[in-house]
Amino acid sequence: MFSKRAPILTKVLTGTTLVLLALVPLAAEEPIRIGSRRELFVDDYLIAHLSPPAELRLHQPERREVALVTDKPWEGNAGAYRTVFRDGDRFRMYFGSNQYDLGAKDMLGHPPFLCYAESRDAIHWERPELNLVSYQGSTRNNIVLAEDTVKIPGVDKLRADHVAVYKDPNPACRPGEEYKMTIVGKRALYALGSKDGFHWKPISLDPIITKGYFDSKNLAFWDPVNKLYRAYFRDFRNTVTGAQRSQQAKADEGHRYVRDIMTATSTDFIHWNEPQWLRYPGSPDEELYTNQIAPYHRAPHILMGFPKRYQDRGWSEAMRLLPNREHREARSKVSPRYGTAVTDALFMTSRDGLHFRRWGEAFIRPGPLSDNWVYGDNGPAWGLIETPSHIATAPTELSFYTVEHYWRDNSSNVRRFTIRMDGFVSVHAPLAGGEFVTKLVIFEGDELEMNFSTSAAGSIRMEIQDEDGRPIPGFTLEEIPEIFGDAIEYPVPFRQGSRLTDLAGRPVRLRFVLRDADLYAIRFH
Repeated sequence: MFSKRAPILTKVLTGTTLVLLALVPLAAEEPIRIGSRRELFVDDYLIAHLSPPAELRLHQPERREVALVTDKPWEGNAGAYRTVFRDGDRFRMYFGSNQYDLGAKDMLGHPPFLCYAESRDAIHWERPELNLVSYQGSTRNNIVLAEDTVKIPGVDKLRADHVAVYKDPNPACRPGEEYKMTIVGKRALYALGSKDGFHWKPISLDPIITKGYFDSKNLAFWDPVNKLYRAYFRDFRNTVTGAQRSQQAKADEGHRYVRDIMTATSTDFIHWNEPQWLRYPGSPDEELYTNQIAPYHRAPHILMGFPKRYQDRGWSEAMRLLPNREHREARSKVSPRYGTAVTDALFMTSRDGLHFRRWGEAFIRPGPLSDNWVYGDNGPAWGLIETPSHIATAPTELSFYTVEHYWRDNSSNVRRFTIRMDGFVSVHAPLAGGEFVTKLVIFEGDELEMNFSTSAAGSIRMEIQDEDGRPIPGFTLEEIPEIFGDAIEYPVPFRQGSRLTDLAGRPVRLRFVLRDADLYAIRFH
């Protein structure tokens, strides 16, 4: 059906341009039908050949202001799990509230709650009085849920701080379940539904998933591309389930077991298939606490996750020199790992919901802040939000939120971070130049837009090749103008008379030559 030839790069450096010289036979290649969808270079899905020094490069977000301080008496210093999403003309934030007191029974200063905040700009947050749950005789608070707010037969209490709230875009969503919640009870996962996001009732009186440890943020959402629900939750990788060996894990503090993520799917949010462990080809074997996976809204066929990585470094001179040594040593008296474990955030992506390309380098480091080198810090909230840039003339960017100042004093911080739109990973090349060629693709549309950034001296050049790797007349490297600058949706200029529509629907390859440049995403439309 298609040619059995594909390009293999033989590099010759001419000035600062890498030249494609040779073609060799390869096995038949099935084209990737990208249509008019946006494709991010977060993995090598589209890349056939990457010519060093060009590389895939992970980018880190910028730390912004503290968006919220959980300093109300019913909130506290240990609200680890948060959800943020846009809902019409406002933004909603649901967050667990807890207070860790090393001198209290079970370390809990008060029972856990689910609390709420909202914002008009995702930067300035308010906590409205909801008058739903009584705390110390008053309902004048922002508590949505307590352990006993929702009654389920056979379940004494629900873990109100281990919650993920989700607004369901499924067109077939049942009335009264427009907002959904996954919540833990008796070491099982239950589903609640709500019409307004404040008043909740069980979707089912039976647990929806029972195989797992669930001591984390356990989430579920609608996958609009595959038309099903996906759940992601924590368990310990070993020969038995977390529920079966919970007491043993508590006894040995989990050191014999590896924290990891499982997934299951459903068509109705009630009946789920057998959970499977996530797979991370080529990634180191590390412990992951949370996952924060969701479809990326600008390219929903790509799932993005921001797992919290757990590292117990043990006692060492470096550990003793970290900030707040006295408090660290006090925590370790309750459990050794409470003093020696630290956490940061990673980035990973998937195209099938099961296999993830996970970066070993941190997406968010604890940084120089003295309160961030604590087990529980730096865990991202679930949800990305488009927000205006802090620079008035700059494009819209993405905001998300993390936990910091965990376990200490009587509050924790919700810190906002920002990153360029689509700007998680790029194909990067230095000024010396580098290039890559895509696999065969079939596109739709009459325009190509790029998300890219160059230096003042840098540039991006491109050409379109046929399925045998030959430049197509009118779309060669010499005929498509060199571009430079910085733009999110930049329409690539083509020579007058060269029409992309003439190539739409047929297999082609794209070749990009970069100099001191980053290419984040492309889209035909």
